[in-house]
Amino acid sequence: MTRTLRVGVVGLGMMGRHHARVLQGLDGVALVGAADGRGDVHGVAGAVPVVSTVAELVDLGVDAVVVAVPTAEHEAVGLRLAAAGVHALIEKPLASTAAAAERLVRVFEDTGLVGAVGHVERYNPALQELRRRLDDGQLGEVYQIATRRQGPFPARIADVGVVKDLATHDIDVTTWLARAPFVRVGAGACRKSGRGHEDLVTVTGELADGTLTAHLVNWLTPYKERVVVVTGEHGTFVADTVSADLTFHENGTVATGWDQVAAFRGVAEGSSTRFAIPKREPLVVEHEAFRDAVLGRPADVVSLREGLGIVRIAEAVLESARTHAIVEVPS
Repeated sequence: MTRTLRVGVVGLGMMGRHHARVLQGLDGVALVGAADGRGDVHGVAGAVPVVSTVAELVDLGVDAVVVAVPTAEHEAVGLRLAAAGVHALIEKPLASTAAAAERLVRVFEDTGLVGAVGHVERYNPALQELRRRLDDGQLGEVYQIATRRQGPFPARIADVGVVKDLATHDIDVTTWLARAPFVRVGAGACRKSGRGHEDLVTVTGELADGTLTAHLVNWLTPYKERVVVVTGEHGTFVADTVSADLTFHENGTVATGWDQVAAFRGVAEGSSTRFAIPKREPLVVEHEAFRDAVLGRPADVVSLREGLGIVRIAEAVLESARTHAIVEVPS
């Protein structure tokens, strides 16, 4: 008989409410409770009990918990869950500092519990298809990965800036697509909205395999843009993670006979193809992977150790922005 996993959610804010929604419809999972000191402000818990503390949630008999509280609280909540023997899916970034992330990694690894980080973009269908095609060699040598993640300021974020809240998506996606870590970064950041944290950052980087990267991230753009552009030997892939579309612009094979154009064009323009791909909700796929990992099945989750690496890169970005110098990323 297949076991039903008893799962809870800590934090019913912007992300927590989506986790609760997905969990209530996920095969093999029962949402048995949620914890939030403010109660169920979005009305997503339904008949599920909503308690005030993590201890009360643990007392409901949970096997695993999704941690969707503000980043500054991730460490404390994660450590309480580990002490209670509860598996955890912790929203990204893993913690507000690398030191806090290291403590979470250590305790979950020492106890043998499943710990995962909610880098949900890895489960976006456009990026999953892009990674499959890169692994298949369809782009040949990869030269550059560039990302744009721009939009209005989200009032829900108060404890970290745009680097740790948003740029961590692009840092993680870049290393995941390339299967190579960052070795150095350079960044510029500023504060334009009067908040205590940066709201705009530009980042350049280099990966261990020589791939160059560029990332434009801000909370100052009056429209939402989520784009990943991978340029290589045979052309360019463009993934739009808002629409989950993946397009390939291939290098042309037709010679340009117009000398004045050929002189500056570089590679020739070829055909463009937008791929038809299945489009499942990334959060559902992420939760299926976490469920399977907790049940001991093969599963592709983002480990806490991977999450720690992303926090370290984010801190290198902030150091570079502060010192106006290229920063080597700790291995």
